[in-house]
Amino acid sequence: MDKFLKNIQLGGAVIIFFATIFAFGLEVQKMVVQQSVALADLLLLFIYLEVLGIVASYWGSQRIQLTYPLFIAIIAITAIARLIILQSKDLDAIILIYESSAILVISISILILRIRRSKLIQVALDKNDL
Repeated sequence: MDKFLKNIQLGGAVIIFFATIFAFGLEVQKMVVQQSVALADLLLLFIYLEVLGIVASYWGSQRIQLTYPLFIAIIAITAIARLIILQSKDLDAIILIYESSAILVISISILILRIRRSKLIQVALDKNDL
């Protein structure tokens, strides 16, 4: 049963890999057709590269390293902050609170992941706890 589930996971990784390459190609094609490159386009391409890195890392080690999702989370923080700056005059205050709360939640998550192996916390993880 474990081998069957492992094969399903690897098959899913292959599907994600090819879907990401396809989406990357579509995004590049859109930039070529429009003859312009925006910051949002570059950030999206960077996210695609990070997803490809996650798939490649998973394929090699059969584990997902937390470094790549952290990079994607940092990009999300940047994107949300940019959205707040660009659209702050047109939005209700509650929407700004929601967006800034999203930044806070992502930041706290990154902080927790960064200090989980810190000597201050002394968390001993067993192989079965991961």
